Amino acid sequence: MLQPLRIITPLFLLLVGVRAKDNTDNCKLNFESESERKVLRLLEPLTKQNFTVEAKEKEKYSYIFQVCGDADGMKNAGLVQRENVNGKQTLVGNYSQTRAIGGSDWVLLIYEGGEKYDSHCSKEPRKAMIMISCSKTATKSAFKVVQEDRERQQDCFYLFELDTSVICPVTPSKLSAGSILLIVAFSCLALYLTGGFLYQRLVVGAKGVEQFPNYAFWSEIGNLTADGCDFVCRSRGNREEPPTYRGMATEPLGEEPEERDDHLLPM
Repeated sequence: MLQPLRIITPLFLLLVGVRAKDNTDNCKLNFESESERKVLRLLEPLTKQNFTVEAKEKEKYSYIFQVCGDADGMKNAGLVQRENVNGKQTLVGNYSQTRAIGGSDWVLLIYEGGEKYDSHCSKEPRKAMIMISCSKTATKSAFKVVQEDRERQQDCFYLFELDTSVICPVTPSKLSAGSILLIVAFSCLALYLTGGFLYQRLVVGAKGVEQFPNYAFWSEIGNLTADGCDFVCRSRGNREEPPTYRGMATEPLGEEPEERDDHLLPM
């Protein structure tokens, strides 16, 4: 039993190790930092893919780009220029010399350490800059050449653009918790009314208002609510005092005591 485990375990670890190399960890940053490494991780879904575009110059070139992988099968090449006639490859950017700058919905990926220019840019190494932008409707063919800026003494570069949806920020739900609760409550109410109506009509055989589910219960609730509202909201004055009309008491008047005028008679 232990023998198969001894054989399977190294194979499993080997497979895990190989898989770990096929991601953005393959990119070697010029200045290792957690912020740039975090930006690179946003591009993880784009790894293991070749993005190809043809140049517009008279010389028929194609450019092949890969995120932290061997573009066009060339070792350590993040971006390769290939001649369409004879297939000659030129290393434009090396993913072992990477820089990554990120924004809210874009990433600027820079590959340095390419082959040196023959006569331009003081024969410095080539450099590729890929602007990766958010696009909800992007396809793999959204990779394009912007320009090759080599008419200077130094700091020349190739500039590319790639539109993709993988770096688009997550859009939060516009519905609040209260709105969701209201939707659920109304949905349950509609289900209750519909199911109760069908049951009362088809199973019980009720007619008219009796088809309303739990009609007697809701009628009682309605009456009690109306009574409570009437008691609380309607003003009737002090209920312990008898009602009055125009300032006169409405109680029946008793017999008035007989007035005696004996004191007015002469003695």
